[in-house]
Amino acid sequence: MPPFWPEEPELWFAQLESQFIICGITQDTTRYAYALSQIDIRYAKEIKDIVTSPPAEHRYKTLKKTLIQRLSTSQEQRTRQLLEREELGDRKPSQFLRHLKGLAGTAVPDSLLRTLWLGRLPAQMQVILATRQGDRLEDVAEQADRIHEVNDRAVVAAVEATSTEKTTLQAQIEALTKQVAALTTQFSQERKRWRVDRSRSRSRSRCRNRGHTKGFTVEHCYYHRTFKDKARKCEEPCTYKAIKPAKPENTEGSC
Repeated sequence: MPPFWPEEPELWFAQLESQFIICGITQDTTRYAYALSQIDIRYAKEIKDIVTSPPAEHRYKTLKKTLIQRLSTSQEQRTRQLLEREELGDRKPSQFLRHLKGLAGTAVPDSLLRTLWLGRLPAQMQVILATRQGDRLEDVAEQADRIHEVNDRAVVAAVEATSTEKTTLQAQIEALTKQVAALTTQFSQERKRWRVDRSRSRSRSRCRNRGHTKGFTVEHCYYHRTFKDKARKCEEPCTYKAIKPAKPENTEGSC
């Protein structure tokens, strides 16, 4: 007996029935027993209700019909879940379609494969391809490739334009940075020059003030520095000497 093939249960039953013919097995209960003995426990769970309570008549036919139906549905669901995780990526739409077909095999009908494929394409591409519902899937994939190429060129142009804008902006920023640095240096130099000039101006002003204080020396006390000849006090040491007023000449007649 051929080993059970869960991916293609219908094909397995066809091979099994060929063995029945060769061996001359015609009774329903015998066919049912042979078929059930070849099914792994993992897949026998799919028909547990029939195994535990087999029908009184047509056991083999019921087993065959139910197992094919349930395993085929389960396989389609598993394949669909697998395909739904796939993404377009950097492939062309036609390449992506061939990739999905390779994964699906014969378990997924073309209508479902078409829906899954279209659902993975960019939204704007789906809108365009929605008008070709009655066309062959291969023809739709060719148009999708052309749309994909146009979009790629537009993306490249946009990236290049953005790159140029960034380069220009970077150059402007660098130029402004240099200008700010130059102005900062110039300001620092001007500030140093201003401080030097201010210091010199203060020094000259102090010299002029000392020159304008007539008769003042550091050896004079506070009172004479402040009040000069009008000072009524004096603190030693002090070398201030009062200037005596000249005596008026006698204009009266002399003897």
